[in-house]
Amino acid sequence: MLIEKLSFKHKEQLYPKLKKINSMISDYSFANLFLFRKKHNYEILYDGDFYIRGETYDGKIYIMPVIPFNEIDLSKVEKLLKEADFIFPIDIQDLSDNSDNSDRYKIDLNLNDSDYIYTVLKMKDFKGRNLHGKRNLLHQFEKNFNCEIKSISNENKKDAIFVVEKWQENAQSFYYETDFEANIEAIKYYEKLNLFGFIYYVSKMPVGIVIGEQLRSDTFALHFAKGLKNFKGIYQFMYNSFAKFLYPDYKFINFEQDLGISSLRQSKNSYEPDVLIHKLRLSLQKGIEPFDTKRASICEKN
Repeated sequence: MLIEKLSFKHKEQLYPKLKKINSMISDYSFANLFLFRKKHNYEILYDGDFYIRGETYDGKIYIMPVIPFNEIDLSKVEKLLKEADFIFPIDIQDLSDNSDNSDRYKIDLNLNDSDYIYTVLKMKDFKGRNLHGKRNLLHQFEKNFNCEIKSISNENKKDAIFVVEKWQENAQSFYYETDFEANIEAIKYYEKLNLFGFIYYVSKMPVGIVIGEQLRSDTFALHFAKGLKNFKGIYQFMYNSFAKFLYPDYKFINFEQDLGISSLRQSKNSYEPDVLIHKLRLSLQKGIEPFDTKRASICEKN
């Protein structure tokens, strides 16, 4: 078996395969894999088929398929699992499609991995009593600041980097504890990774960025959003304006996981996610209780 550290050279093989999976789960993105390859120690395994081996934030080793789950040769994966803890991430619908093997599944999940999904309409309008505070912050920003929005390009990448560096200076964590390095690389390899985003300017000063990509035809993943804290309401303005740009071509925005960080979880929940997509961890073992799909849901309303 060929084992290599994941690098940019694997894009040609992996990018189309991950697109074919057609999942709302944010992990199935070459950009995400490449940008967080150091955090997760990603390796490419090849024995006629491609697999990815990585490490979760809670220290577990997993195998990630790069084809739809119902096309996986489970006998090959079982061999790979001798040196890993589970297959991850798996959607419950994909698991149901393999019901013939359900007596061999041991299922677990970590809520810190779950992706937060919002409708584009919700972010575009901030309708409803519970989002009244978001509307107020948006209106305050619009009243206090005249904001110019530009697409990220080679000509203004330095402005995007400026925002990320200023954001990191104000962070309550060291750079290696945040997504600082991944965000900088996202800007550096922006075109090559097929990313898209905006820079937000106030009085010609860059004050915020958003960067993401299409996950599937109806879903856009927002990989990075950084705003300078001196500009109250900047996040509400960025989310709202970006949703207006995405509408009506996309139905959903994936804001990805909260990593178990309480402030991040509170922030994501404050926008009232329409769906939480849980990511199953699947072990293949004999002699265990079959997984009852009626007792668990990979997609549940918040």
